[in-house]
Amino acid sequence: MNTIEGFFDVIPKIKSLSFDIKGKIKVTFKDGRIIIAPLSAFPSIKKLTMPQREKWYLFGNGFSFDDCNEVFHVEQLLGNSENYRHERNGTSS
Repeated sequence: MNTIEGFFDVIPKIKSLSFDIKGKIKVTFKDGRIIIAPLSAFPSIKKLTMPQREKWYLFGNGFSFDDCNEVFHVEQLLGNSENYRHERNGTSS
């Protein structure tokens, strides 16, 4: 019997954020995955200063910043909201 490899039935949980690559946000997940995305896709984050970006916090299965009134969700990073609707399924935390 062959096992299908990959991250099936794993809910992505954010471990950390960093901005050490110019113009990019790097999101590290608790399962070891890392996503790097251009800040141009997140204008609200792009306009924050580096000190403001360092003041982030987890909010459900997403994140926000002390100086930003928007919550960013895992779906916004992964890009396929139909496959990653953890907030609505009651499995966030």
